[in-house]
Amino acid sequence: MRYNGGMDTALLAQLLDDTFDHALVYHGYTDYMRDYEVIVYMTAAKSTGIPPAYLRYLFRHCVEARCETTVPAETWQRSLDERLLDLDTGADLDGFVWGVKWQCMYPGASLLPQSDAARRWSAEVGIDFHHVLVETNAQRLTLLFSDLQVTEVPVGYAPYATD
Repeated sequence: MRYNGGMDTALLAQLLDDTFDHALVYHGYTDYMRDYEVIVYMTAAKSTGIPPAYLRYLFRHCVEARCETTVPAETWQRSLDERLLDLDTGADLDGFVWGVKWQCMYPGASLLPQSDAARRWSAEVGIDFHHVLVETNAQRLTLLFSDLQVTEVPVGYAPYATD
């Protein structure tokens, strides 16, 4: 599925809404450093018969990516122990267990109102740009990009895997 910057932003908003309450398992710039990818593990109740899937949200022509923690400083203070990097060694410790290796997409991803930066980039480059906010239980991402592609990736997908 693809959102093209020239299409209705309602489709873009819907693609972002679909991530609500699922698991963010990876985010970062691609190895060619132009596009930003967000990998989301999508699940549904077993009773629906819908199999879980890993979806790659590729924010194309990403000119700005900002990431900040949503974990409060007092929790960080209790979460410096290296054992919290692993689920097995950190599960019974008091602190944020980084080793769960995923973040809850809550409140999730949303399209932000048109910003001055998006208008400026649109005017200077000649294509539409948008701001998106991705909020999880551990981080807040703000992305400025022109296009979104959503594709399924295989279990075990690793952005920087080598043969």
